[in-house]
Amino acid sequence: MSTIKIKKVNFTEKVNNVVETAKTSVKTVNDYALNTTEELVTETITIASQWQNVTSKALKGSVKLLENQQNLVFDALETYKNHFVKGKKRFTQIFA
Repeated sequence: MSTIKIKKVNFTEKVNNVVETAKTSVKTVNDYALNTTEELVTETITIASQWQNVTSKALKGSVKLLENQQNLVFDALETYKNHFVKGKKRFTQIFA
């Protein structure tokens, strides 16, 4: 008779090895996801801050521009009013 050695497989050890490998892989993936999310949030906050500064400058500039336009309109109306009053006086002097 020939002697054949049968290798005994320890299933508990193999399962434990698979579980440990899975835990390590999941931990690595979780750490990567957390780091990526943190970088994304940090970058978003930085960009939002920069846009907030740009918007603030734009609003300040537009308020100044609006003030100038408003002054121009009121000056034009004042000039038109004075012109109209003088024209009325002249008209009444000519035809009265």
